Amino acid sequence: MALMIRLHNTLSGKVEDFTSLREGEVGMYHCGPTVYDSVHIGNLRSFVLADLLRRMFEYEGYKVKQVMNITDVGIGGDNDEGEDKMVRGLRREGKAISLEAMKELGDFYTEKFKEDLKKINIEMPGLMPKASEHIAEDIEMIQALEAKGFVYTTSDGVYFDTSKDAHYGKLGGLVKVDETQSRIGERSEKRNQRDFAVWKFNNTLGFPGPWGQGFPGWHIECSAMSTKYLGHTFDIHTGGIDLAPIHHNNEIAQSENACGCEFVRYWLHNEFVNVSGDKMAKSEGNILTLATLEEKGFSPLAYRYFLLLSHYRTHTNFSWEALEAAQNAYGKLKDFMSEKNSEDKINTDYKNEFKKAIENDLNTPEALAVVWKLIKDDSVSPADKRATLLDFDKVLGLNLDEEKIIPEHLKALALELDKARAEKDFAKSDEIRAQIKQEGYDVKNTPNGSVLGKI
Repeated sequence: MALMIRLHNTLSGKVEDFTSLREGEVGMYHCGPTVYDSVHIGNLRSFVLADLLRRMFEYEGYKVKQVMNITDVGIGGDNDEGEDKMVRGLRREGKAISLEAMKELGDFYTEKFKEDLKKINIEMPGLMPKASEHIAEDIEMIQALEAKGFVYTTSDGVYFDTSKDAHYGKLGGLVKVDETQSRIGERSEKRNQRDFAVWKFNNTLGFPGPWGQGFPGWHIECSAMSTKYLGHTFDIHTGGIDLAPIHHNNEIAQSENACGCEFVRYWLHNEFVNVSGDKMAKSEGNILTLATLEEKGFSPLAYRYFLLLSHYRTHTNFSWEALEAAQNAYGKLKDFMSEKNSEDKINTDYKNEFKKAIENDLNTPEALAVVWKLIKDDSVSPADKRATLLDFDKVLGLNLDEEKIIPEHLKALALELDKARAEKDFAKSDEIRAQIKQEGYDVKNTPNGSVLGKI
């Protein structure tokens, strides 16, 4: 067990010593995707953070219960207005606007999401509940709030009354509102600017509820699913920093007022992945997916390595040049690990350095610095280096023990490349090299011919 794990808690704005509710156990909830489209590589940073947390705690000997939701129904967004994302997805793909079609769309992109998790070596969460399968839990929580006078009904739905919660917006002090603005534009039925929907009426599409047919609000879904599987109070909740001001503060308000108890003890938020100075978002039209990276010859694990180069609480600036540098470094690391050794043991001094880095609020840049320091240390045998790096990889998740199995058609291309080089046909040589790289392999020129390595 770790002597001390320290995590930055958005609730206090400080790095705090971590203590779990139950000794040796950790309960974690992560805001998952809305499955109306493929996730982009900016979204994946949140899921890599969740995976690193799980790996770290398991590395330290904790038993982890990990829950990540799948939002496949509900009213998404922070202001309860506009077209629902799932409906937008149906329109984009020319499908009927129905619950059946919504389920088909959600199931399709849920599988796409799981494929992305596997590609980037994120361990599948123990529980991945779907919003569509927890309507009863949503209704139960809304009724608990109703019984305590925290919600009211308008012509278009049921809303949480934030004026009844003296601590609303306490998450990091991130919600700052001019209290004189008690109305919201034309939404005159909404009592306060910050009030949010827990149930929205929909006469043509939706689920039956005590207040009328409709959909649960996006915020109530996370509260209902997290508390069902982790209890009214649990250890850690994560998500992107964009979720903190509204979504997560709304979760806190409805969860704590429903049960009259603390909701989450530690809130962790990752910063954005930026492209040309702007955060990556579908609304900005600057999204990239793992498939996009693969089409350009980059390995998903090279992107994971790229993310580890920055602390999760700092902005990271994506560029193709930066990704190529990360891929080259990752390739060198894999090359080093390709040598098989026996009778190896983990180096205790380096393990302690590594633990110190990850226990300090998941300082992955410092952890990678320990990796390269170890590789360059001639006083440690290659066998012990490999054993120690494999131990580190239990947290880093870079698949350092993956065997290199070169497909036969790529071996044939390598022979063609050698022939082109021998004939000084450099144009053909470059063409073959690019073709090999397109399939996720790099080429090294050696006296014995071309050697392929997984990027």
